[in-house]
This record gives sequence, C-alpha cells and structure tokens, in this order.
Amino acid sequence: MEIQSVCEPGAKDRKVVVRGMEQKTRDWAWAYWPAVPLYPYGQRRTLRQEVVRDQVWTFDQLQGIFYVTVPIRMTVVRLESGGLLVYAPVAPTRECLQLMQELIATHGDVKYIILPTVSGLEHKVFVGPFARQFPQAQVFVAPHQWSFPVNLPLSWLGFPGDRTNRLPLDSREAPFGDEFDYALLGPIDLGLGRFAEVAFYHRRSQSLLVTDSILAVPAEPPAIVQLDPYPLLFHARDGVVDLIRDTPENRRKGWWRIALFAFYFRPSALQVTPFGRSLLSALQAPDHSRKAFFGWYPFEWQPGWERSFEALYGGGQLFVAPILQTLILNRAPQETLAWADQIAQWQFQRILPCHLDCPVVATPQQFRRAFQFLEAKSPAEQTYPLPAADFALLQELERTLSKRGITPPLPKS
Repeated sequence: MEIQSVCEPGAKDRKVVVRGMEQKTRDWAWAYWPAVPLYPYGQRRTLRQEVVRDQVWTFDQLQGIFYVTVPIRMTVVRLESGGLLVYAPVAPTRECLQLMQELIATHGDVKYIILPTVSGLEHKVFVGPFARQFPQAQVFVAPHQWSFPVNLPLSWLGFPGDRTNRLPLDSREAPFGDEFDYALLGPIDLGLGRFAEVAFYHRRSQSLLVTDSILAVPAEPPAIVQLDPYPLLFHARDGVVDLIRDTPENRRKGWWRIALFAFYFRPSALQVTPFGRSLLSALQAPDHSRKAFFGWYPFEWQPGWERSFEALYGGGQLFVAPILQTLILNRAPQETLAWADQIAQWQFQRILPCHLDCPVVATPQQFRRAFQFLEAKSPAEQTYPLPAADFALLQELERTLSKRGITPPLPKS
C-alpha cells in the first residue's frame, strides 16, 4: 500500500511508502490515548505544512467525539540562532517524530517546547511524552497551571522536572525573547479552575501563534480530516436509513455540520431524537457495525441549517469560539480587551491557531475586531454577529452553572 503525503508549499514532493497494516499501525500509534480518550484514539496521522519557507511549519493531527473531528495543531519555528521552538506539541507518534527529524537534520535540535495554556488537557497531555523525545529541550509553560479532577504537580503529569520552567511574565526575560514577543491572557477564574492562554508573535516571519482564543472555519474540510473521510460522510446523512456515499459534496456537507457541532454542541437547526425512538430507528439502518455505532444516528437537521454555517464561516472571518464568548472571556472582559489591544500592536500578517483553519491571513485590526462582542451592548452592535438562536444551549448551560455556584457570575456592566 503506497500513500502520497501532502506536499509542502515550495518543497519537493515527498512519498511515504507504507508496507502493510503492521507498519501503518506502528507509525501512527499513540499509546497514551486513554489519558484523554478522544477519536481516533490509538491511531493518529500527522500532516506537516510549510507555512513560511524555511522558517515556520505546522503539524496537524485529528481529534474528536462521536465523529465530530477537528484538527489539533502544533507550530514549529526555526530560531535565527539555530534550532527549533515548538508551540503546543501534538502526539509524538513515530510518523510525527520522523517529520520532526527531517527539520532537525537541516535546522538543528529542538531547543524550546511551549505549553501555552493552563487548562487544555488536549494540549497538556502531549507535552511530557514529546519532551522525553527531545531531552536537550527546555520546556516553558504558561503560569498558573492546574489539573482536573486532582490538582497534581506537573512532574506527576510526565513533565521533566529538571527542565520545566514557567514563562516569565515579561517576554524580554525569556531565552527566546530576542525573536518572540508574547502576551498572557488570564488567569480567568472559572470556579472549578482557571483559563489562560499565551499568544506568541514571531517577529521575523510576522506570524501570530494562538491556542484557542481566535479561530476561522474553512469552507472545505481540512486535509487532515480528509485522510479518513468516514466521519465527514457519517454526519452528511439526513437520516438513519441514508447510505454513506463518498462524494465531494457529502464531504463538504459533513464538514459544515461537524463545525456547527464543535462550536454550538446543539445548533438551532439540529433536533436531537429522543433516545428510545433513536434506538428503534437504528433497526432500520443499513449498517449495524461498531464503526457505524450499530446504526445509531440520533440527529435530524432542519431545513435551512446551512445558514448557521454560513454565519459561522463568514467568508473566512476571524471569530472567538461561542463557548469562550458565553462561558469564559465574558468573565474578564476588560482583561481580555487589554490583551487583544496589546496583540493588535504587533505587525503580524498571518495567524496560526491550534485548531480549524491555518494559516489565516489577517491584520491586527481584524484580530482586534473579533473581540468586539465584549464591547457591544446588543448583538446588533457586533461587527460579526453569530445567530442568537445557536447560542441557546450554551446560554442555558451558563445560567445553570452560575445558578449552582459552579462558575462565578458575570461581572456587572
């Protein structure tokens, strides 16, 4: 079996020859998946893309729940002094490490590994295993780390105790401060824990690296998602009796619905079938395999659902994820706006988020406008308003958490 890898812009074509299923399993294996049991579990593909020639690369993998699969990404930057800086590591599978070694052979060892968040388990779980593969690298983490359900020391989570450091509050004090600026958002108190994120600006390539704070949704499914199109095709169906058919239209349709699931959990155009009725309907499914969840498909999409995606996509607009708008950043609006103002002073040309579309060509002004929802007194005043109806579940969740004292109340305006 031969697999053609995605070609990097400006680079030579590269073929990866995979000899049989056993080799594929070894190259993609991720043994620690039970720590954060997200699809595709113990098998993770990796795609590398060169974003800025000989300077910046991204490594995409996949993660999701119930086939709601989205990219998770690390960024690698070449240092002018030699060596590499890694922002938000992904799973260090054999395939991922082989792709890293190709960069190391040309540009030098990994010098720094950055964990730019405090609460994102899907990012934190990879740092310890990744760091063990590069024993010469210093690890720098965002301040105010915590873990759930028990707040454990980082060394207990696999971080190398003798070379794990907290990022200085002033980026000029970091050993890579001559090449990067960074700005810390938070920590924002969420009751059960805290939210924080560190955005990095690489001056030479004029690239902004962010984790979860800002996103853009592509109209077409990302390349990493298309390596195995089954999740796309699973969600492209309109009913339990529909056959899974692999067409470009169905891949796109499935991706649009996955994006709505990922951001709203239950968008307004989605009707969830009651559990008992959905189990009876599963008897009519053409596929009762485990892969097809034994025929279970408890969703009914209402006519016009595409309008919700079109508002989310907005021609490739930058936006803050609805869950951050509703449950997190609105707990510290002034602190968040000050952070956005600081970043908007940097002269970046592109944004590299850890999820969804990448790279996103954007100006500092466009970045700042994405946080305008914190200043608007009504949805009508927002620059890029998302449909209020799609926020219904998140707003209900916010009210419930606040009422029960799990999360702090919203600050008074």
